[in-house]
Amino acid sequence: MNRQLLPATFTPAALLLATWLTAGVTGTALAGPWAEVTAPSTGPTKVIGGVSSGCIAGAQTLPAEGDGYVSIRRYRNRFYGHPDLLRLVSDLARKQARRGPDLVMIGDLSQPRGGLMSSSHRSHQNGLDVDIWFQLAPSAAVANRDTANQADPPSMVTPDGEGLSPLWGDDQQALLKTAAEDPRVERIFVNAAIKRELCASDGDKAWLRKLRPWFGHDAHFHVRLHCPHDSSECSPQAAIPAGDGCGSELDWWFSAEARQPAKKSSTPRAEPATPAACRPLLSIN
Repeated sequence: MNRQLLPATFTPAALLLATWLTAGVTGTALAGPWAEVTAPSTGPTKVIGGVSSGCIAGAQTLPAEGDGYVSIRRYRNRFYGHPDLLRLVSDLARKQARRGPDLVMIGDLSQPRGGLMSSSHRSHQNGLDVDIWFQLAPSAAVANRDTANQADPPSMVTPDGEGLSPLWGDDQQALLKTAAEDPRVERIFVNAAIKRELCASDGDKAWLRKLRPWFGHDAHFHVRLHCPHDSSECSPQAAIPAGDGCGSELDWWFSAEARQPAKKSSTPRAEPATPAACRPLLSIN
């Protein structure tokens, strides 16, 4: 694109939009404009599109600290979301605070206006996703110090991927169960070993239905909310299957097929189309 042909009134935000519209379909090309936006748009909050192809207007900002939690890795500028998501974080953290003095460490939410990120996630695009670390922190200062150089908190799964490490305890299970039982939560991604251990335990298993096994997610769990009532342009995912998910579908995750690394395709993966309603967010304040 020839920048000398841009009119004098072409704003930086509009330049981002023009760059995005003329870019290719690679993840880096699409992520660039969204990652460069530094602040949410003004106006009412509205979730647009899906978690892997969407955006959010009027996103709200999660404070760096709150009762029972600390938001880490703030340098990524991924601490924005729908008000329902921020309230969920606050509610989970307050319940943990009643259990003890340690803090819940909150990871990535969404970028200021959502959209595809340049690293780490293909989802988290429309303000309805949040990563929550299983390990609790004794203080905000310790949490920020220990994650300042991008070091992840420790895994809750044994190195062979078959069971839970000694770090797993009542606090981790309580935090996960509290999130799963919240009606705002649509699904939660966890490591298969964590779900299998919970499936094998005695007691109520109804809350396990929302726990969906996925690769990784051994040191944190990924919470996703239902589409909010105030966002008619939000695209929901397919409904979770009936049942607690503790049967043969869980067994597959421990099979040789599941453990075999997927072969990389020589064909570049095409990105899903971003909703047209997202485009104005790159050209307005």
